Amino acid sequence: MSEMGHFKFSNKVLAIPLLAMIIIWAVYWLELALGVNFNEMGVMPRTLSGLKGVILSPFIHGSLEHLYNNTIPLGILLTALWYFYKDAAWKIVLYGILISGLLTWLIGRTSYHIGASGLIYVLASFIFFKGIFSSYYRLIALSLIVVFIYGSLLWYIFPVKEGISWEGHLAGFLTGLLLASVVKATIPKPKKYEWEKEDFKEEDDLFLKHFDEKGNFRELPTIEEVSEDDSFKVNYIYRSTDQNNEKE
Repeated sequence: MSEMGHFKFSNKVLAIPLLAMIIIWAVYWLELALGVNFNEMGVMPRTLSGLKGVILSPFIHGSLEHLYNNTIPLGILLTALWYFYKDAAWKIVLYGILISGLLTWLIGRTSYHIGASGLIYVLASFIFFKGIFSSYYRLIALSLIVVFIYGSLLWYIFPVKEGISWEGHLAGFLTGLLLASVVKATIPKPKKYEWEKEDFKEEDDLFLKHFDEKGNFRELPTIEEVSEDDSFKVNYIYRSTDQNNEKE
């Protein structure tokens, strides 16, 4: 698939990230409107009832600041995912939520783990490692952009701050790495130049003919500049016509 056919904008690139952001804000608004707290629907590690949080926890946030901090990264990373990896995007989101949630359920502290940050770490990790693994220049550039913008997230996979689920962040980071390794995504084939093709012959290349055996540049003579051989001469012999021809 060509680059133009692969990296093609569609409505999903904006619609799906926008829908995700609307949903998490709607859930928080519903909590405020009903005067309830959904924290108990988050992941409670190593308990049967806590398994429901594997699916529900990404939609639940403990405060407005928590919600705001997750909204923008979620929107940006989902947009990048749907634009650059559209054929694998749904797999990454669904498997990312399930695997990172289950891993949090296994390794987490005895507390409710909530928020979309686990999914954010899945997306950031997947986009970074997939770009590196692909060796494709545009995806590598995307990986570097992710590092530049969200590189500081790496610190929060460690217990550096109270009240933050570093276990969920670590689970998301590892899940993204796993998915980047096993999930296949269509990568466009870069355009090959003539000199990259297998049937390329150096002696037939016009540019390489400008260099001699020692690598020195030389001008190739044009047709007009080719000198005639002085030893070669053309002699023209003219035969006069006899004007006294007899008539019968």
